[in-house]
Amino acid sequence: MKTEDLSPWQHHHVFDQSNPMAERCTRAVMWITAVAMVVEIVAGWWFNSMALLADGWHMSSHTVAIGVSAFAYAAARRYARDPRFAFGTWKIEVLGGFASAIFLLGVAVFMVVASMERMFSPQPIQYQEAIAVAVLGLIVNVVCAMILGKAHHHGHGHDDHHGHGGGHAHEASTDLNLNSAYLHVIADATTSVLAIVALVGGWVYGWSWLDPVMGIVGAVLVAYWAKGLIAETSRVLLDREMDHSVVDEIREVIEGGLAADVTRLTDLHVWRVGKQAFPCALSVVTDDRDLSPQQLRERLAVHEEIVHATIEIHHRTETRVAAPHGI
Repeated sequence: MKTEDLSPWQHHHVFDQSNPMAERCTRAVMWITAVAMVVEIVAGWWFNSMALLADGWHMSSHTVAIGVSAFAYAAARRYARDPRFAFGTWKIEVLGGFASAIFLLGVAVFMVVASMERMFSPQPIQYQEAIAVAVLGLIVNVVCAMILGKAHHHGHGHDDHHGHGGGHAHEASTDLNLNSAYLHVIADATTSVLAIVALVGGWVYGWSWLDPVMGIVGAVLVAYWAKGLIAETSRVLLDREMDHSVVDEIREVIEGGLAADVTRLTDLHVWRVGKQAFPCALSVVTDDRDLSPQQLRERLAVHEEIVHATIEIHHRTETRVAAPHGI
C-alpha cells in the first residue's frame, strides 16, 4: 500500500467569493423598502384600495425577507473563518435565499385570500390618491432594483475575472442570496404596476372588479417566481449537483486522459460549497501500478472550481491503496 499526504484544502478558496457590495446594497434596499412599506399600507387602508393594500403588505414581507438576506451576508462574513464550518459559510447565504422564497409564497397566499374577500365584498376606493401612492411605490422599487443590479454586475465582474468561461461557470457564479433579494424587488415592482393598472381602470372606466383581479394576478406571478427560487436554492442545500457539467469534466479528467481499459472511475460524489467551488470524493480502479493521487490531483487542477478532492485508488493487483487528497 502506498499513501501520499497532500496539502489540506484552504478555506480562502471559498472566502474569496464574497461580495461585500451585495451586503451593503441589500441592507440599503431593506431600509428603503421598509419606509415605502409603511407608506403604502397606511395609504391603502386610508384610500380603501385592495390592490394598494396588497402591494403594501407584499412589500412588508419583502422588508423581512430582504432583511433575512442582509442577515445571511452578515452571518456568513462573521463566521467565515470558523473552523467548525468544514467548507465555509456560503450556504448560509443560500439558506437566506430559500427563506426569502418561502416568504414570497406566504405573500402570494395572503394576496389571493385578501383579493377574494374584496371581490365578494367591494369597497369604495379613492382612486386618484391611491394611484399617486402606487406610482411612488413603483419608483421606490425601480431605485431598489438599480441598487441591487449594481451589486449583481459587480459580483459577476469579480467572478468572470477569476473563473472559467462557459455556461456552467456562469451558473455556478450565481449569488442566490442576492438573486432572492432582487426577485423580491422585481415582484414588488410588478405588483405596483398591476395596482396602477387596476386603479386607473377603476377610475376611468368604473371597473372596480379590476382591483381584486389584479391582486390575484400578482399573487400568481409571485408564486411562480418563488417556486423557481425554492427549486434553485433547494438543489444547493440538498447537494443535488450530480447533473452539473463539472461532473462530466471530472469524469473526462479521470477516464478521458487515461486508457479506459486501464483506469476506471467507480464512485463519484460532487457537491457545491461556493458560487464557483465544488469538492468531490471519488474512487478509481486501475491496472497502472504507478498511478498516484498526486497525478490525478494535477489533472483535476485544470478546473479551478474543484477546490477539494478526496481520492481513493484501488489497484486490481492489490487490495487497496487509498489517500485523502486536497487541492
